[in-house]
Amino acid sequence: MQSTKSPPTRSRFAEAVDWTKDLWDEHPKKSLETFGRQITMGFQAITELIVAIFRRRFPFDEFVRQCAFMSNTAAAPTLLVAIPIAVIVSIQVGAVAGQVGATSFIGAANGLGIIQQGAPLVTSIMIAGAVGSAVCADLGSRTIREEIDAMKVMGVDPMRRLVAPRLGAAMLVSFLLCGFVVFVGFLTGYMFNIFAQAGTPGSYMSTFASFAVTRDLAVALLKSVIFGLLASIIACDCGLNARGGPGGVANAVNSAVVSSAIMLLGVNVAITQIYAAVFPPQVV
Repeated sequence: MQSTKSPPTRSRFAEAVDWTKDLWDEHPKKSLETFGRQITMGFQAITELIVAIFRRRFPFDEFVRQCAFMSNTAAAPTLLVAIPIAVIVSIQVGAVAGQVGATSFIGAANGLGIIQQGAPLVTSIMIAGAVGSAVCADLGSRTIREEIDAMKVMGVDPMRRLVAPRLGAAMLVSFLLCGFVVFVGFLTGYMFNIFAQAGTPGSYMSTFASFAVTRDLAVALLKSVIFGLLASIIACDCGLNARGGPGGVANAVNSAVVSSAIMLLGVNVAITQIYAAVFPPQVV
């Protein structure tokens, strides 16, 4: 009669070690690999963009098409987001200013809120959500259909033909969107203060000009260019590395939007902190 031996049981420590190893391979390690890949691709794309422009090999036709596509995608949502934000800022600031008898400073608060934070944040949300998702879906579909592999076989560099024009277009469109949000936010806050809060045009304009300086606008526009660059790099990387058919494209788009939003908000905090430390707020 043969004796059956039960398989040796693993200790809880060994199971915990295996679980930790699997968790590391699935999340932190994978995230670090993705981050490193995006940094590498970003440097390659920026280098290719600069070299292609100076060597006159830049595909301006694709650049113009992408600018038109991104503008058409983000213009209307940006307008619909900028107006409520300006109204909310005016309402909140107006309520506090009315309690302390400083209603004339509503223009200053709008200037600081819209130019320094409102416009860059709205731009980052639109670039990460509307533009980034569209770029990622486009490149992801091309990857799934093996168009990217076919371009490489034919000797066409996808980095120069597809990624570089999208980087340039995203930076330009982000710059224009930020200026658009500043204009819409200022006009909305001005109209709301005059007609809904019984403010005077003179006090609004004087306090706005006293606190909002040209340097604030320059930093906001610089933020928008950086946001466009980072969002396009993340979107292009997620799209070019999409796997698994249509479901993989959907997952890539979701990853691109979430990663871009987190990245852009973190960068905005860093730039704001540095700017506040170097140039403290002061009345002109």
